[in-house]
Amino acid sequence: MRVGVCAALALVTVLAGACSNDPKPYYPPGAAESPAATTYDASLEASAAVLPLIPQDATVLEVTDFDQLRLVLGFGELDGESPAADRARFWSEVGGAATFSTGLLRPDDARLRSDFGFGEDDVAWEAQYGDGDPSSWIIALHQNVSPDGVQRAIKANVGVLAGAAFDPSRNLISSGPLPSGDESWATDDDIQAVVGDPATATYVSSACLPFDTVFGAGMHDQLAASSADELQKLDDLGPFSVSFGGELATVRLGEDRADAFDRLRIADVMPPTHPEFGLAFDRGVADPAGGRLGYDLARPATAIDLTEAQHLPFAVCAD
Repeated sequence: MRVGVCAALALVTVLAGACSNDPKPYYPPGAAESPAATTYDASLEASAAVLPLIPQDATVLEVTDFDQLRLVLGFGELDGESPAADRARFWSEVGGAATFSTGLLRPDDARLRSDFGFGEDDVAWEAQYGDGDPSSWIIALHQNVSPDGVQRAIKANVGVLAGAAFDPSRNLISSGPLPSGDESWATDDDIQAVVGDPATATYVSSACLPFDTVFGAGMHDQLAASSADELQKLDDLGPFSVSFGGELATVRLGEDRADAFDRLRIADVMPPTHPEFGLAFDRGVADPAGGRLGYDLARPATAIDLTEAQHLPFAVCAD
């Protein structure tokens, strides 16, 4: 990918997106925040707050921070009490934003609002996780939502809430029982190190991605010698994350990555992904000391598709 003047400026300001008009309060990552505790803390950024709720055997986590998404799209004050027209305008813009979820409660929002007093606009964030397939989920409701209404909706088996578990003390709905903090991702220092940045959506993998997952089955055997040599330059990679804002994506690989520039270039020397990585992640820059890569989000929806399919060249396992 071309690294132009704008990208160079962005690197000088530590991935500050010098040519981006990304609206506040999405800030590109700075120094790592204090590690997430093993007890749930709703005051943390969603990707850090959720760690004590994710079981240790999960390998993938997708977080959509609806509060941050509202801020980025210019609806910072919007909630379940907002006028219907404002809520409709917000959801009309969500489709073009970087988000893993379009609202687990939305299909049943009208019934939930009329019969139980809450709906999708009362959701702070949603997380989906699993071992390869992120099919389990957690919904964090705003603290002013009445637990009584939630309990009645679950008992009535409304939509996705059928069979769900509810923790009224934390206003958390989940697809099943949640682990104790001591048996969660919160105990993994390497995962803690790559989360916690303000973002509309955050993807976390517990490990690097196999070559054939990234580029397609059988593609490794077809590599030219020069491309195979590029894999030899890579260091081992553990947990990593991709966080999305309105116009920027930031990858966290862990601190002190001597191979940061090599990982940035991998997309240029390997077989193309489908869709092509560069169509969504553009103008890449690298910060080896912080272990970060930064990209302009050329096509947010395509970037999300590539991420969910794990077609992420920078995260390929070392050969």
